[in-house]
Amino acid sequence: MDVNEYLGLFLDESQEHIQSVNTQLMKFEQTASAEAVQEIFRSAHTLKGMSATMGYESVANLTHEMESALDLVRSGKKESNQLLLDTMFIAMEQIEAMIADIETGGTGTNVDVKATVSAFQSFIGGKEQKIATAEESSVFTVDLYADSVIEQAKQTGFEAFQLHVKLSDAVVLKAARAYMVFDRLQELGEVVRTHPETEAIEQEQFDLSFDVLFLSQETAAVIEHAVSQVSEVETVHVSVFTSVSESEPEIAVSAEAVAVQEIKPKAQEAEEPKEQAVAQAKTIRVNLERIDRLMNLFEEFIIDRGRLERLADEVGQPELNETVEKIKRGTNELQSLVLTLRMMPIEQVFNRFPRMVRSVAKDIHKKVQLDISGADTELDRTVIDEIGDPLVHLIRNAIDHGIELPDKRVQAGKPEQGRLALRAYHGGNRVFIEIEDDGAGINVDKVRSKALERGVITTEEAASMTDNELAMLIFAPGFSTADVVTDLSGRGVGLDVVKNKIESLGGVVTLETVVGQGTKFQVSLPLTLSIISAMLVQAGDETYAIPLSSILETTLLDEANILTAHRERVFDFRGQLVPLVYLKEIFGIDSETKSQFPVVVVRKGNKLVGVVVNDLIGQQEIVMKPLGTYLEGIPAISGATILGDGRVALIVDSNDLF
Repeated sequence: MDVNEYLGLFLDESQEHIQSVNTQLMKFEQTASAEAVQEIFRSAHTLKGMSATMGYESVANLTHEMESALDLVRSGKKESNQLLLDTMFIAMEQIEAMIADIETGGTGTNVDVKATVSAFQSFIGGKEQKIATAEESSVFTVDLYADSVIEQAKQTGFEAFQLHVKLSDAVVLKAARAYMVFDRLQELGEVVRTHPETEAIEQEQFDLSFDVLFLSQETAAVIEHAVSQVSEVETVHVSVFTSVSESEPEIAVSAEAVAVQEIKPKAQEAEEPKEQAVAQAKTIRVNLERIDRLMNLFEEFIIDRGRLERLADEVGQPELNETVEKIKRGTNELQSLVLTLRMMPIEQVFNRFPRMVRSVAKDIHKKVQLDISGADTELDRTVIDEIGDPLVHLIRNAIDHGIELPDKRVQAGKPEQGRLALRAYHGGNRVFIEIEDDGAGINVDKVRSKALERGVITTEEAASMTDNELAMLIFAPGFSTADVVTDLSGRGVGLDVVKNKIESLGGVVTLETVVGQGTKFQVSLPLTLSIISAMLVQAGDETYAIPLSSILETTLLDEANILTAHRERVFDFRGQLVPLVYLKEIFGIDSETKSQFPVVVVRKGNKLVGVVVNDLIGQQEIVMKPLGTYLEGIPAISGATILGDGRVALIVDSNDLF
């Protein structure tokens, strides 16, 4: 079987099962639910079977030990304890690392799991249940694929045997003797499975014995005699293999699970498979490359549509204009559909945080409850891929700096356990993500003194800034209020990177804080980064695009109404003095001076800036194209687009205007 053909499917499903186990582990730790144990067992069991089928024995072996420990818990033979839960969390981290290694072309053997396996075996009772030895009368546990191979072999006259081979204590080259045993067995049939795996035996990573699952048309006596003829083989035990298939995970069902099954109405049992079949029929997996290719083709189509609209306006023929208008309506619907294909729920980012919060809180001896809401909120896949790391920094910062130690919380009249809320929701054509804690809040006085000490602000600026504006200084490069450098914080890196990353995605990060009550970070992101609505403006002979998501309003301004404050040009906008920036000055463009000119008021958080332009061309759907590495880093430019007449228009990054 060519496993590469199924690698993508294996990786996708592995991530789903890993996430399921992580979610259910958190649930089980809080509620000790029998249903959670059952779900963890199912996912671990499926992951083991998939890994074994694909030949990733290291993943299969670790999940097998985890499954064995879980089986004792769900069957009521043993009670779970904190040590087992901690071991399971560690095991899932290791499995994630192994799957990541497989995704990059590895074999999943990049993690040393001996200690984890040993911890599971210690819980089980010191007996490794998967080794098929004659003395213990145990058997190999096989996956669906291996089981089907055995069944097909039996139909053609073969029999399945399990062999336990023990070498002499005086053996010198164990791997060589094992090779001779396998060579002899190949003459009599086919080796299906070994324990330890073949690679470990070749590297002499076994004691003096190993086990073989073997198919042959010979009798057990013939096989035993053939293997015993190999020198330095002390004993050979051959027995008929009794299949224990992994196709049915419902082995040793707990009393609680049986009770749940009995309570469920018969009609519901009959309806569920039908509903599942319908759901499966309506869902297919599509390679992301195909969606990206579809998106690229559609982007080109949007550019051509703009050109067609321009030509139709020039021709002025009613029938052509009517046809173009129909095409425009149809492509708007198609655009909405194509963008929806790229949308993914932010749940897959949020799902990694419960385990991380648990781990970080435990490391620094804090108690934290994470509440997640709005995980079904959808975002463009490009944004989803990039937003994870900034959110990790913000959450770790909230736990380390925000939430107090349990004794300090009690002294402040708060519950011992801190609360951390993570929520997402739509607002217009943007998505908002909030991270809010009920901790100590940001000490604004400390921020002010640190900022003055480091020269981030002047004394005059500090006197005029609000508390929230001062708090925003924690996003300055190299800024930290931590007195002690720890693994989590104190080096002054992190939040400035967070701010830069979010702004590179067209987003904005703001915060609100109240001393003693907590802090709320708010991240605002565009729904998509590829096709956006923009206002086309003119500066001199050049055309620029300003994203509509950052525009508050457009207005006309007389030169006589321009004021000066702190040696800066400002104008009165609804009772607020808003600074003015001239697009022609930013980009060094020569243009005529008018007595009255358009101003585009753009917004970043609570701040406003008026962008002075020569003319407003109008609103248009544009396709954002990156400038490439050669032109990367140009101030106030985030990309480019191709207009209907074939010209290139630069897209203004309004964040750089502040």
